[in-house]
Amino acid sequence: MKTCIVTSDYFVPGETFINRHIEHLFGGDTCVLTGRFNGTDPLGKPRFERRAPLSTPDRLRAPFAMGWNALTQGTGRLPFGDNRRRLADWLRAEGVEVVLAEFGTQALVVAKLARDMGLPVFTYFRGTDASRALRSRQRVRSYRRMMPRLDGVFSVSQFLLDNLAAHRVTHPNAHVVPSGVDIRRFRPGDKQPGSFLAVGRMVEKKAPQVTLRAFATAAQGCPAHLTVVGDGPLLDSCKALAAELGVADQVTFAGALPHDEVRAHLARTEIFLQHSVTARDGNTEGLPTAIQEALAAGCIPVSTRHAGIPEAVEHGVNGLLVPEWDEAGFARCIGQLLDMPDRSAMTEAARRTAVERFDNDVLLARVEDVIRETVAARA
Repeated sequence: MKTCIVTSDYFVPGETFINRHIEHLFGGDTCVLTGRFNGTDPLGKPRFERRAPLSTPDRLRAPFAMGWNALTQGTGRLPFGDNRRRLADWLRAEGVEVVLAEFGTQALVVAKLARDMGLPVFTYFRGTDASRALRSRQRVRSYRRMMPRLDGVFSVSQFLLDNLAAHRVTHPNAHVVPSGVDIRRFRPGDKQPGSFLAVGRMVEKKAPQVTLRAFATAAQGCPAHLTVVGDGPLLDSCKALAAELGVADQVTFAGALPHDEVRAHLARTEIFLQHSVTARDGNTEGLPTAIQEALAAGCIPVSTRHAGIPEAVEHGVNGLLVPEWDEAGFARCIGQLLDMPDRSAMTEAARRTAVERFDNDVLLARVEDVIRETVAARA
């Protein structure tokens, strides 16, 4: 079934969940509608760049068209004029049979056009699009207008669907399907005793400073080492904090790393740390891919009761959880694991969770089944 994947930027190496859909959905019979093309296309897919320079008539139409769409549809981002016609012609020329918009904000762009063309259209909510975006009354209004145009909705966690429902944004054909992980590539290796790993952008939502202080409290003077993978605006301040806390020799800041290097770190790490919190602007996780990858690699997650994380991590079974911002509790969990003489049961439970619930081959097939069944029922 020829599928058009809609995304804001293409190609983004870190968006493994989107890239997997582009590469593998319905056997890879896909094309890409993107806001911006970043100059690299390792998947070799046909693509349409909707933010390409406008024609002269469209530049003249833009103030009126964007204003009218914002007034009537809740968003000024809908294609219009010559660009809309070119996009419709491209979708027909590619033989597109179904549209899957990655992130609800991208569905806003294409849902009306797809519906007008008689194309089934679905979207995938993944995090900020069903958390921070809901702080905007206009965005909530635009989502409510969009939902009847969609044939189905996917979400990486029940938490995000509940968030949307709290704003009266619902769909009768909604499904929780996590992004998943390649359990054949992410596997436990030879674990290094006392090894800790944190992976993610150094931003407010990840609260890396809390992770550092909790690790310093629990592990100072112990044979434990934390590797921090990721870059971002809080990186330099966290390096300074590690020195201030006296654990600079127990913490390695590796910066951003290729996915294969992250996988190698996970394979040999015992304990995975992720203190996710709700940012001041309302931004939350959906269900972090890093948590799913850590489970598959047999790492024991120490994390927070935040967003969809409790849907993956069962406290005391395959990991440990604390409330958001509970730095003392986070430190106690780290210390509890360091004091545990045999962590193998939790390691095995972590791996088992990933195999049973987060195999992305199974989850990809689930997405395909929902789309097929919905399109068949619609026909």
